[in-house]
Amino acid sequence: MTANARPYLEARAQKGLWASTRFLLLRRVSQLFFLALFLSGPLFGIWIAKGTLASSMTLGVLPLNDPFIFLQSLAARHWPEGVAILGTAIVFGSYLLLGGRSYCAWVCPVNPVTDLAAWLRRRLGITFTAKIRPELRLYFVGAVLVASAVSGSVAWELINPVTALHRALVFGLWFGAGGTVAIFLFDLLVARQGWCGHLCPVGAFYGQIGKIALLRVAADNRAACNDCMDCFAVCPEPHVISPALNGERLGLGPVITSGDCTLCGACIDVCSKRVFNLSLRTRNGAASADSAIVPASAVRAASPRRSPERVVP
Repeated sequence: MTANARPYLEARAQKGLWASTRFLLLRRVSQLFFLALFLSGPLFGIWIAKGTLASSMTLGVLPLNDPFIFLQSLAARHWPEGVAILGTAIVFGSYLLLGGRSYCAWVCPVNPVTDLAAWLRRRLGITFTAKIRPELRLYFVGAVLVASAVSGSVAWELINPVTALHRALVFGLWFGAGGTVAIFLFDLLVARQGWCGHLCPVGAFYGQIGKIALLRVAADNRAACNDCMDCFAVCPEPHVISPALNGERLGLGPVITSGDCTLCGACIDVCSKRVFNLSLRTRNGAASADSAIVPASAVRAASPRRSPERVVP
């Protein structure tokens, strides 16, 4: 078993159970809440939200539409109705404030599945991970839009495992959960955080919104870091941490500005030194350039001991 197999032990000893798991518990409550909005109708006849996470109507008055669906509709040459445009604007504006990929950590029903796979990898000591180019998911975004244009349909929704799982949970169409099982096995046995971190086009699209989103995670107490590497072990996108944590010598601010950050709060929970906290992008001042583009060599020069290349899943 690797040194990072149980990264939360020190945090729980130093901060207590609640402070070392609060973001995890709040995320599970959030995911269950959004699922309950859709389940209340089929199970109890109380229709709070109708539709799916891709497109829904809440209480008959609040439309919510995935902006990625909106783009696919435009690519397919289908101009959405006014209510769909309004729903898209509401969701887009929300994620401009809260961070695009907060959807991945706080709403998406596949997130508990990928979190479970990551936990099992640590506990079982699985260190192998396939090397997947990080820009591949952006290529998938382009491929989905091209497929929509060619087919004249919202192409991704035909195969989207998130929508399939949502329908399985809401409508009992359990054959649709096969994609979720495949994602779990892929993340467990093939690539660490392989689906969300390297393949999912929805997360990649929301990551582009996250590049300018206001709510961020910051390493405000980075001077207290003891190089334990626990934050790298639990972060679903560990490459976003180094510029904020180690970049002081390079003039980089403590705010994680990369759109890849899911704002899951795992780094806040796991850190026994309370290095991380929620913050605002504007606090980074002039050093607010997207941290994802900082050269890896420059980050290593700042603090080679904390390079994410040493992370053990």
